[in-house]
Amino acid sequence: MALQIKHATKTQSRLRMGAFGPSGAGKTMTSLRIATGLGGKIGVIDTERGSAAKYSDRWPFDVIELPDHSIDTYIDAIHAFAKAEYDVLIIDSISHAWEWLLDFIDKLGKTKYKGNKWSAWSEGTPKQQQLVDAILQYPGHVIATMRSKTEWVTEQNDRGKSTPVRIGVAPRQRDGVEYEFDVLLEMNVENVGRIIKDRTGKFQDAIIEKPGEEFGQQLAEWLSSGAPAVGEPLVAEPTRQAPKKADAGEKRSQGDVLAQALSASGLASSVHLEAASKVLGAAVEDLDALSKDDAHRLYQAAKAVKGGETTWGDYGLSGQVEDEFPADPPEGMFDEEEPA
Repeated sequence: MALQIKHATKTQSRLRMGAFGPSGAGKTMTSLRIATGLGGKIGVIDTERGSAAKYSDRWPFDVIELPDHSIDTYIDAIHAFAKAEYDVLIIDSISHAWEWLLDFIDKLGKTKYKGNKWSAWSEGTPKQQQLVDAILQYPGHVIATMRSKTEWVTEQNDRGKSTPVRIGVAPRQRDGVEYEFDVLLEMNVENVGRIIKDRTGKFQDAIIEKPGEEFGQQLAEWLSSGAPAVGEPLVAEPTRQAPKKADAGEKRSQGDVLAQALSASGLASSVHLEAASKVLGAAVEDLDALSKDDAHRLYQAAKAVKGGETTWGDYGLSGQVEDEFPADPPEGMFDEEEPA
């Protein structure tokens, strides 16, 4: 393959900014103020049960409140704002996605990988990368907040007395996530920000008291300088580990058949295990690990919902997607197990 050498040229670009700090540092408010300075229509992905809406009387924005913290749900929300052409996206916060992934790995390691969490990361790392890719491909500015790991230190106050002070020491996300951002802002509980990473070359190590609209305008000025950027497509549809539809004659696993049945009955893949747990009255972590009796019960429950005999609302769930209900499972798949 012939490689081309060309002169490097700065082009107009979109902001990728991370902001982290302890509780009370003002991450949400600061993000809204900076977004306002950047200009344009603002969308917020709220992972904290409506907390962002408390600021809606001060800054105009639209919001998606996530029903869960799965990475698939994050990506769906990012894609929704991309399709609606929002100029600035605030994700508040991506720490919840990391916590969800750690829980996912813990459960997967205990079940599918027989206690080997390192092997479970073979499925976890691609999910993390899907989230990072969705953020980087967003066709607008992105500000992602992160909670921080917190420590207490002793400092002297203005009267010379020692006082315990809460500080954030690192973002609660995967190690190395800071490499994905152009600007990384560390906030403290006094709402003072410190720029600890800066690709603009203008703000490195700067201390900014209550970063806001003016800082956003300065960022916008730098981002808009340079040659026009080559057009980029909207963020691509996220890749999903959707229930597999087997070709004729291909053997389907129990988990594949159950996942397809649950999707066909109106459930998104992110709530399949929750649905199974509610139907069976016990925690379910792997559809393939169910006994034939439990698998048969779950399959029949999905079939009853699809047939209109009952609803997922009866189990405290709401249907989200629909698909073609699978043909009858392979003979013997859901036969009751013989007693030992």
